[in-house]
Amino acid sequence: MHKSLFLLDPQIVFLNHGSFGACPRSVFSIYQGWQLELERQPVEFLGRRIEGLLDDARAVLANYLNAERDDLIFVPNATAGVNIAARSLRLQPGDEILTTTHEYGACDTTWERVCAKTGAVYKKRSIPLPLVSDAEFVEALWAGVTPRTRVIYLSHITSPTALIFPVVEVCRRARESGILTVIDGAHAPGQIRVDLSEIDADFYTGNCHKWMCAPKGAGFLHVRREHQTWVEPLMTSWGYTHGDTFVSRQQMQGTRDPAAYLTVPAAIQFLREHHWEHVQAECHQQAIDLRDRLVTLTGLPALCDNDHFRQMFTVAVPPTDPAVLKRRLYDEFRIELPVIEWDDRLFIRVSIQVYNTPEDGEQLLLALDKLGVTAQRV
Repeated sequence: MHKSLFLLDPQIVFLNHGSFGACPRSVFSIYQGWQLELERQPVEFLGRRIEGLLDDARAVLANYLNAERDDLIFVPNATAGVNIAARSLRLQPGDEILTTTHEYGACDTTWERVCAKTGAVYKKRSIPLPLVSDAEFVEALWAGVTPRTRVIYLSHITSPTALIFPVVEVCRRARESGILTVIDGAHAPGQIRVDLSEIDADFYTGNCHKWMCAPKGAGFLHVRREHQTWVEPLMTSWGYTHGDTFVSRQQMQGTRDPAAYLTVPAAIQFLREHHWEHVQAECHQQAIDLRDRLVTLTGLPALCDNDHFRQMFTVAVPPTDPAVLKRRLYDEFRIELPVIEWDDRLFIRVSIQVYNTPEDGEQLLLALDKLGVTAQRV
């Protein structure tokens, strides 16, 4: 699929879809259409039509995720969903939230602040690398469970290391043990299959504006029905006075632009029209090939086997100044990708989306070789 179907600058080698996504031209046009419709008659749109429009959009998203419409709400992003879950919990001093060292920094901060206020404890587990076995992952995580473990918080696909975690098995085991699960699926929908009924987390939040290709500011939070009465929105507004349901409390929060949410069905339609399962498989193979060559170039070991990443992968690079590396990749080679410091080591994270070509990978390899990011420096 040609890059011209997207709005990206053709002069940039864009290997960073994972950070903020990229919206196709056709989907973005529909997004702008919703904004124009809102401005033509804002009172009618926001005062009379919006609830029905959002209900319809949520129904399409719920069908895509194999969930019930009214168990799911729109949120601006997955971080907002994590905040809703974390801030709604009635944590007590000594309660433990178990997680890994691979989680997204902003959400780590969320949990740390909640723990500072409640006296709960945020416990991070190291996971043996390379990740090659779901069973070994679950056992390594479960070694951190204690009688005080109240919540397991886990990414479906991690941000710094791009690893796919076995959330289905973790959620199953947690439910058997009476432990709540909060799953951060920021990178999952659109990159891998997400079946919320199969995962069966207590809370699952994800983004539509990353790998699903919706406009920026479209995410969702799914909550099991037995928890919905005590889940509090980040903002108290009219939703408490109009029916007071899980959906109304979260959905009726004053004046805001709902166009990104309403465009999610168009993004899902775009994925279907372009046979996205085939696209994902092609991108995965391209990612495998490029990762293998990068590992050879750097001489540093891979973080996982081919089954524990999909369209996004992270590879270690020899020690260097991360700010300088990122700047030179962009300024000298027009390559956009994240340079990440994690676990006292340096990494680059590469995203392969439908618009990327093997030539993009060749340019990255050439740039790193010219910059001296090779095995000879190790």
